[in-house]
Amino acid sequence: MDLGEWSVLEWLALAEYELLLFAGVFFLLGALDEIAMDFAWAWLRLRGKIRTHSVSRADLRHRELSGRIAVFIPAWDEARVIGHMLGHTLHAWKQRDLVFYVGCYRNDPATLQAAIKAASRDSRVRLVVHDKDGPSTKADCLNRLYRAMLQDEERRNQPIRSVLLHDAEDLVDPAALALIDRTLDNADFVQLPVLPIPQPSSRWIGSHYCEEFAEAHGKAMAVRDALGTGLPAAGVGCAFSRNILDLMARDNDDKSPFSDQSLTEDYEMGLRVAEFGGRSRFMRVRGEDGQLIATRSYFPSSIARAVRQKSRWIHGIAFQGWDRLGWENSLAENWMRLRDRRGPFSALVLFAGYSLLLLSGGLALLDLAGFGNAWELSPLLYGLLLANMLAFAWRIVMRFSFTTREYGFAEGFRAVLRIPVSNIIAIMAGRRALMAYSRTLRGQSPQWEVTDHTYHPAQASGSDELAEQAS
Repeated sequence: MDLGEWSVLEWLALAEYELLLFAGVFFLLGALDEIAMDFAWAWLRLRGKIRTHSVSRADLRHRELSGRIAVFIPAWDEARVIGHMLGHTLHAWKQRDLVFYVGCYRNDPATLQAAIKAASRDSRVRLVVHDKDGPSTKADCLNRLYRAMLQDEERRNQPIRSVLLHDAEDLVDPAALALIDRTLDNADFVQLPVLPIPQPSSRWIGSHYCEEFAEAHGKAMAVRDALGTGLPAAGVGCAFSRNILDLMARDNDDKSPFSDQSLTEDYEMGLRVAEFGGRSRFMRVRGEDGQLIATRSYFPSSIARAVRQKSRWIHGIAFQGWDRLGWENSLAENWMRLRDRRGPFSALVLFAGYSLLLLSGGLALLDLAGFGNAWELSPLLYGLLLANMLAFAWRIVMRFSFTTREYGFAEGFRAVLRIPVSNIIAIMAGRRALMAYSRTLRGQSPQWEVTDHTYHPAQASGSDELAEQAS
C-alpha cells in the first residue's frame, strides 16, 4: 500500500507502534540497570560490605577535633536563610578548632548584612567579600574562600587540616562534625548522607526529593563506597583533606582546587580524589536514637525552581561530566559514571513513554467509538510490555522500602504516588539542561543559577535558644 494513501488513523497507529518499541526497550534497559544496583546492594549487605553503624551522639559532640577545620559556605542572595544557618551551626558545633568562611558578593548587600549580624556573635566566623559582582559560579566563590584561607594561614600561623563544604540552607547534625573529623584520620574525602525534609505545604514538589535521596544515599552511594569506585560529592556534608585539596589546586592553572567552569564542581572533585591517590568514604551512621547522622534541608517547593535546580545537575554531571572527566579503565567505575550521565537520555525515554500513554489512550477511545484498531500486539511486544510492568512493580517496592526506612510508612506511600511528578520534572529538566549546554557550546559561560531559599529548618525547630541564635 502506498504511504500516501494511509489514513490519519494508520499514521497514528504507526507512531504508537514505534513509540512502544522505543520506550519499551529502553525502559527495560534502565530497569535492568536499577535491578543490578538493587542486587549489588543486597549482595554486599549480606556479605557485610555495607553496614549502617551506630554511635553515641554524646561522645561525638564532645570529641575534640584532630586539627583545625575550615567550613566553606558560598552565599548569593541568601539573606533570608544565612543568619539562621549560621546561628544553628554555631550552636550545634561548639568546637573551637573551627573557622567558618562565608563567601558573599559585593553587589549582594542584603546577604552580607545578614551574615555580618550572625558573625558578630562568634569569632569563628570569617566573612569574605568577593572582589567581583555575583553571581559567578559556586566554584568561583569557593576558590575565593580557599584563597582567603591561605592568607589566614600565613598571617596567623594556624594550619587547616581539612575543608568542609556546606550551603546556606543546610541544617547540620550536631554529631556530624566529629564524625567527619574522625573519618578523615584514614581518608581524604568524606561524604555524609543528605536527607531532604518533607514539606507539608509542598507534598508533591518539594517532598519528592525525599525518595530520590533515600535511594541514592541509602543504596547507590553505599554500593559505590563498598566497590571502591569514585564517590561524587553532594556539595554539602562533605569534607576534603587539606592534602588532597592542595594537590588538586597545584594541578589547575589558576592554582585553585575548584573548577570555576563547572556547574557541579563538588561532583567533579569527589570523582577526582582517586586520581590523586586519595581514599574516599561514604559514612552512613545512626545515633543511639536511630536517626541518621546527615545533612538536612528544604528543597525547592515549586516546579520552576525544581526544574532549574535539576537542569543544573544534569548539565554539570551528564554533559560537563562527559566532557571534563571522560571514562576510566574500570568496569565498575564506568558503570557508575554511565548511571550518572543517563539523565538526558532518561528524560527522552520518559517523554516517549508519556507520549505513548496519551496516544494509546486516544486510539483506545477511537477503537471504542468504532474506528477499529490498526494493529495488534505481537507475542514479542506483549512480552516486552509484561517485562516492563514487572520491572515497574519492583521499582515501586524498592522506592517504597527505602523511603519508608527514613521517613515512615506515610511518606513511603506518597513516594509511590509522586513517581509521575518526578518523571515530569525530569523531562522538563532534561530539556532545559540540553538548551543550556548548547549555549555553552556556542561560547557562553556557564552561570550559577542559585536556588531561591525563603525558609530555614532552624526556624521551625521550636528551640528558644536556636531562635535567639538565628534572630
